[in-house]
Amino acid sequence: MSDTITPELVSLDVPLGTDKQDVIRALAGLVAAQGRATDADALAADAIAREDKDETGLPGGIAIPHAKSAAVTQASLAFARLQPGVDFGAPDGPADLVFLIAAPANAAEEHLAVLSRLARSLMQDTFTADLRAAADADGVVRVVRAAIGEGDAAAASAPPAASAPASAPAAATSTDLQIDGRPARIVAVTSCATGIAHTFMAADALTAAGKDAGIDLVVEPQGSSGYQALPASVIDDADAVIFATDVDVREISRFAGKPVIRSGVKRGIEQPTQMIREAVAAASDPNAARVSGTAGASAGETSTQNLSWGARIQRILLTGVSYMIPFVAGGGLLIALGFALGGYEVTANASKVIIDNALWNLPTTDITSPFGPLGQYLGSVAFMIGSTSMGFLVAALAGYIAYAIADRPGIAPGFVAGAIAVTMSAGFIGGIVGGFLAGFVAWWLGRLPAPRWLRGLMPVVIIPLVGSIVASGLMILFLGRPIAALMALLTDGLTSLTASGAGLVVVGVILGLMMCFDLGGPINKVAYVFATTGLAAASTDNTAPYLIMAAVMTAGMVPPLALALASTVLARPLFTPVERENGKAAWLLGAAFISEGAIPFAAADPLRVIPASMVGGAITGALSMLFQVQSYAPHGGIFVLFAINPVWGFVVALLAGTVVSALLLVVLKKYVRKSSTAPAPVEATATV
Repeated sequence: MSDTITPELVSLDVPLGTDKQDVIRALAGLVAAQGRATDADALAADAIAREDKDETGLPGGIAIPHAKSAAVTQASLAFARLQPGVDFGAPDGPADLVFLIAAPANAAEEHLAVLSRLARSLMQDTFTADLRAAADADGVVRVVRAAIGEGDAAAASAPPAASAPASAPAAATSTDLQIDGRPARIVAVTSCATGIAHTFMAADALTAAGKDAGIDLVVEPQGSSGYQALPASVIDDADAVIFATDVDVREISRFAGKPVIRSGVKRGIEQPTQMIREAVAAASDPNAARVSGTAGASAGETSTQNLSWGARIQRILLTGVSYMIPFVAGGGLLIALGFALGGYEVTANASKVIIDNALWNLPTTDITSPFGPLGQYLGSVAFMIGSTSMGFLVAALAGYIAYAIADRPGIAPGFVAGAIAVTMSAGFIGGIVGGFLAGFVAWWLGRLPAPRWLRGLMPVVIIPLVGSIVASGLMILFLGRPIAALMALLTDGLTSLTASGAGLVVVGVILGLMMCFDLGGPINKVAYVFATTGLAAASTDNTAPYLIMAAVMTAGMVPPLALALASTVLARPLFTPVERENGKAAWLLGAAFISEGAIPFAAADPLRVIPASMVGGAITGALSMLFQVQSYAPHGGIFVLFAINPVWGFVVALLAGTVVSALLLVVLKKYVRKSSTAPAPVEATATV
């Protein structure tokens, strides 16, 4: 790798056209002429398509059109110094320095690292000045190779690979960039669609602006060549976070709860100082936008390398559940809507109705809908869409468990293993096992020292193929049947318990305690996943899953509602002003079955909040079962009352648990001293 750029790839002071498309085509032609691309037009088309999404002109007369293209056979840089300049969309005018960055579609990491070093160099005035002063193509090549660490120049003059703050003394911090009398602490993430150029330019621009402002700012560039996750301690100490990104932030849950400023990656390059000021202002604003506490984490051992195995497994499982829940919520609500429109007997012939009928050809027989043929048809449509969505539940759980372990290469084998678990009747336990198998196989394969020619195929062909064969093969040959037998035993046991009054109450108490013990943690998730996956087997002849779902949802609503009642009505003086504000929000969150409304209280006072919540949840779960409340929707709280029967039983059970929990909490607040060595706060990962 010593010829990413050659003199033949350099054009100096020669007009290449009147617009940026002409310049890109000319530079693509240089790349193809040197045998580095099979098709100049295809490379130009890919670069122009990238340009159409987001112009690549940058302040200072620079443009960096770039693309990953199947036409590229060798990572290359083509350079043009234009006279006159051409408009690439920069705010300060035309560009006279243009780099076409051409990367293969499956570029190896070392290629991408070289290209990203070039992008970082473009942020240095000395680098661009040397390019403008170069006498010939050889001079340009020497300057560029020195910057990217190629050739005899080595990497001495290349920018640092990390974006940590420089060790030189920081500039004096202005008072408006201080928090509690100290310089503000900000963390940032930068990423762009290709992860080659803008990602690292924005990182360097923010780092430089932070240094100039005299604040503590650390950036995590998430590029195509990988990324080094920020230490958890740095994130924990940060006052706010900046996301200058064009794609999803990886492992976003690390930043949960932090005040956040979001923008596209180019703003991080063009307005870094303004973004820093906005972030400092957000840190002092209680109403500022914050990173969602429900955001799912993506894969990456870098985020879990300091965690115990138990904590890693918990994080992986919660990631799978968090990605699964949209399938459950959307599908379950559609099923409930189907029942509301078509009646509870709509399941008998819904698939036949949507195939044989249409809006202009409504069904005429077997009408179970109270709204007649139109209701029958619309109810069948809603039910079948919801049923199909619910059918992805176990596969999505397994797929995103594998994703949490191995990143994107784990998704395909995880989904396949989850689908096999459904085929083997292994249920959600089979999905969890299959997801872990697929994830660890994909993770292991991704770390094999594959030959250079094979690396590009590893994440898109080899890992999905081998991972699917191994994980799904193990499920079929060895694990599926024992897990299916275990699931049948559990299901039959719970079904038999729900056949008697005493058994119903016991099941309700257990589910209520589980839902309120860790407020969105693994025990809560086990109860919720058990309830939602059971809905797929529910019917008019088997109503136990509907009873379980109602108990789980009703009990999960108790903690936030009880804390809202205690902090805003019953005992306001016992709570801080911040808690009283949180209590106002908890009314709506609890009503919608979002247990996160209780997490701020539990984090501050777990030894009094969690026991009170568990008592109320157990009472609500028991009463819900005793009244035989059924829920046909897996989520929504009071907003899906149309899918709950009987409504009076739901309301009585919910009110009883809420009031008891709130009163018990008030008593504990008054008469039980808060421990000075309370456990660690509850992690803000709840989604139900």
